[in-house]
Amino acid sequence: MNSTDLSLYTATANASARVVIRRYSTSFGWASRLLPGSMRDHIARIYALVRVADELVDGPAEAAGVDRETRAAMLDDLEAETERGLRLGFSTNLVVHAFATTARAHGIGMELCAPFFASMRRDLDAAVFDEAQLDEYIHGSAEVVGLMCLAVFEDGSNRGSGERERLQEGARRLGAAFQKVNFLRDFSGDHDELGRTYLPAAAPVSPAPTLTDDSKAEAVASIRDDLRVADAAIPLLDPSCRPAVWAARAMFGELTDRLDAAPASALMTSRLRVPDPVKARILVRALAMKARP
Repeated sequence: MNSTDLSLYTATANASARVVIRRYSTSFGWASRLLPGSMRDHIARIYALVRVADELVDGPAEAAGVDRETRAAMLDDLEAETERGLRLGFSTNLVVHAFATTARAHGIGMELCAPFFASMRRDLDAAVFDEAQLDEYIHGSAEVVGLMCLAVFEDGSNRGSGERERLQEGARRLGAAFQKVNFLRDFSGDHDELGRTYLPAAAPVSPAPTLTDDSKAEAVASIRDDLRVADAAIPLLDPSCRPAVWAARAMFGELTDRLDAAPASALMTSRLRVPDPVKARILVRALAMKARP
C-alpha cells in the first residue's frame, strides 16, 4: 500500500466518523460545529467510537436479536481492535481507524480507553448503582471522554502544572455533569426499558427504584457543583475552542434548569429536551464569542 492509498483510506474512515456525529448528535453536534475544521474532525472521531460502543450495548444490536453474551464478545472485540488500532495506526474497522488517527496524534492511549470500555461493559446488564459504582461508571463513560476532547483542544499548548490540572479537572467535571444530566433526562427509559438505575439517591421502592423530588434535587445539586468547577476552567481554554465548549455547557445548563423545574413524577414518564429555538439562541451567543478578537 502506498501513501496515497493510506491517505484515501484514512480520509474515508474520517468521513464515516463525520456521518456518525451528524446523524446521532444534537446538542453536542451543534456545539462542535463552532470548532475549527481540523479540531472538529478530531472530536467527531472520538464521538464516533463512543457512539458505536454505546449502540452495541444499548440499542441496535439488541434490536437485531443479538443476545447478551454475543454483545459482550463483540464489545471485547471492539476494545481489542481499538488497542490494536492505537498500536498499529490501522484498523479494518473504519470508525476505529478514524479514532486511532486522532488518538495517536494527541497522546490518547488505553489508560483512557480501557475505563471507557469497562463502563460500557456494565451496561450489558440491568443494574442499580451504589455511589462507589456510580463514580467508577461516570469516570469511564464520561470523564475520560472529556479528557480525550481536552487532549485535542490542548494540542501544542504549553501549560504550567497548575493550569493543566485545572483544565483536566474541568474536563472531568464537565463530562460528569453531562452524564448526570442524561441520567435524569433518561430516567424513565433507563428504568423501564433497560432495567438500570444510575442514581443511588433514587428511593428503592418495589418493584423498582423510584425518582423522588428529593433524589432529583440531590442529583441537580451534584450537576450544578460539577458545572461550577467546569465554569472556572473554560476561560483557560484556547479561544479557538472556547465558544464550542461554552455552547455545549450552556445547552446542558439549560436542560439542567428544565429538569430542576419539572416534578420528579414527570421524569418518570417522559424525556425533557431543550427546544431548538433555545439551542439556536445559545449558538448565536457562541458565534458572537467566536467573532470577538
